Amino acid sequence: MIFSTRLEWESVPNRLTHLLRNKRRAGAPILDLTESNPTRAGLEYPPEIVGCFGGNEILRYDPDPRGSSLARHAVARYYSARGLSAELAQILLTASTSEAYAYLFKLLCNPGDEVLVPRPSYPLFEFLARMESVAIRQYPLAYQGGWGIDLGALEQMPNDRTRAIVVVNPNNPTGSFLKKSEIKVLERLCATRGLALISDEVFSDYAFTADAERVSMVAAVKDCLAFSLSGLSKVAGLPQMKLGWIVAGGPDPMRRQALEGLEWIADTYLSVSTPVQCAAAGLLRLGEEVASQIRARTARNLASARTCLEGSAGGILPVEGGWYIVIRVPVIRSEEEWALELLDLDNVLLQPGYFYDFEDEAYLVASLLTNPADFDEGLRRLRRRL
Repeated sequence: MIFSTRLEWESVPNRLTHLLRNKRRAGAPILDLTESNPTRAGLEYPPEIVGCFGGNEILRYDPDPRGSSLARHAVARYYSARGLSAELAQILLTASTSEAYAYLFKLLCNPGDEVLVPRPSYPLFEFLARMESVAIRQYPLAYQGGWGIDLGALEQMPNDRTRAIVVVNPNNPTGSFLKKSEIKVLERLCATRGLALISDEVFSDYAFTADAERVSMVAAVKDCLAFSLSGLSKVAGLPQMKLGWIVAGGPDPMRRQALEGLEWIADTYLSVSTPVQCAAAGLLRLGEEVASQIRARTARNLASARTCLEGSAGGILPVEGGWYIVIRVPVIRSEEEWALELLDLDNVLLQPGYFYDFEDEAYLVASLLTNPADFDEGLRRLRRRL
């Protein structure tokens, strides 16, 4: 075969995708409760965003593998405004968080090595790892009135090919934040076994309540090599601008060596565009207006969902932050059958839990970013179906 085995993926549409395509071809008015693209969610974007790209500096190409100091200063200020410390020398820019993962897998892993990733979580890791000839193994999140890492299970998992542990803080879709008691165990485990700790923190600005026990930034650890990832896609609601970043932390010599390696990798691609780097400070500043709308939207929809489903046969699992809710539904049919029935009979699109590798049944996942009118009507139809 002429093509790489990296591309050997099942391409047959699942039943839900097939039904959705047919419904849309027929012109059915679908209430899409999975919408997670902020640019399609009816938010008001400041028109001044366009002006961030108006300077002549975007016409000059002067590449820096780590990213321009102007843009990295903007990222450092973003953290400083949240009471966190990220020095210029710790920051490396990427075109996206997905690219940041690719860089880190290149940095840390040889072909055939593995990284440990959470389950349930966003179904992207397997694709990203396969593209780098890296394997993944999933460690469980346990639900006991709230979500948390099954630390006992995780501690037994590293082997001679394990190179890193990935956490998503807060997790997508459970909305659970990493806790200080968990980071102590993770830091010790990584330091003892010579592993890196990678934290996806793209949703960290979207907590529903305050909690002093939450971990804000994994790169602040001292005893193991650690990386915090984020970007404009979520913190400013600007996925189309394609700017992410890595903040490296941990022991000084190891951190410096890691950043040197990342610089070599970034210099090979130089994928971050000059215009978005020149605009970064303005985009982060103006993006806060968008982020404020997202916080209001997600809080409003969460409250509405709780009210709508109260006393029904379905229930919303506790959620601390992020853009999603997990709805537990009765196991009188599979979650796929729930999703198919809702789409077929009620024109309501929700995601079944197996899309996120939930261990058991039955769960449905909804996006809190959905337009409120569609969200409310979709949940009313779900309640009737329940």
